Amino acid sequence: MNFIKITEQDSNYNNLEEMSIREIITCINNEDKTVPLAVEKALPQIEALIKQVVAKLKNGGRLFYLGAGTSGRLGILDASECPPTFGVPHELVIGIIAGGDNAIRKAVENAEDSLTQGWIDLKERDITSNDIVIGIAASGTTPYVISALEKCNENNIISGCITCNKQSPLALTAKFPIEVTVGPEFLTGSSRMKAGTAQKLVLNMITTSAMIHLGKVKGNKMVDMQLSNNKLVERAVNMIMSELNISKFEASLLLNKYDNVRDSIYHGRK
Repeated sequence: MNFIKITEQDSNYNNLEEMSIREIITCINNEDKTVPLAVEKALPQIEALIKQVVAKLKNGGRLFYLGAGTSGRLGILDASECPPTFGVPHELVIGIIAGGDNAIRKAVENAEDSLTQGWIDLKERDITSNDIVIGIAASGTTPYVISALEKCNENNIISGCITCNKQSPLALTAKFPIEVTVGPEFLTGSSRMKAGTAQKLVLNMITTSAMIHLGKVKGNKMVDMQLSNNKLVERAVNMIMSELNISKFEASLLLNKYDNVRDSIYHGRK
């Protein structure tokens, strides 16, 4: 099959500069509505990769996200939200972006074109076959990501990917590819739009599903979340009240003592 970079194809809209604001946002919204349907078609691929993630994390391994530009930032965002949401160590899910931390805020010239730096970045974090690496690239052609996954394959490290082009070089390299074909962007080639939204939806699925299967959720509650602000403390108190059918005062006492929703519920039942 010939590889066609759909993410770079011409927008279905033209003369954008002549549109009113309402016309622009209506067209963007219409395009955005198609993204969940594209993700739905990839659910079997998403499930297959998540099973691998769960198996590695349960066995003491780590999940690495590797990307450049928007894709790299999305991986870092998802990784950074796991500790406060699920109470896991910062080293469990790790996001790496081409160009290093400076590239989170500002583009680093040519960083994504390196054929060696991706693997170097993984080796600096002592990557082993206990871990799993997911490359993220809307185009599926980013050298930084593809070359790193090739080295993962050589070193018996399970590789996955999230891309928005079918049969891309990245998808053909990854052992467990996820291909979400969202079509041309409203603004031609601006893959931070639909492609970025698709990637975020898939990332939500990966870590949320994995953490549920790691036992970090009870019922539908984040019982291991970090209590880092007043809003979260209030949410924690309400969770304890609801679970134990006790007063706010009693729930607050338990939370102050154990500093964790799960432990407060456990000891409150004794």
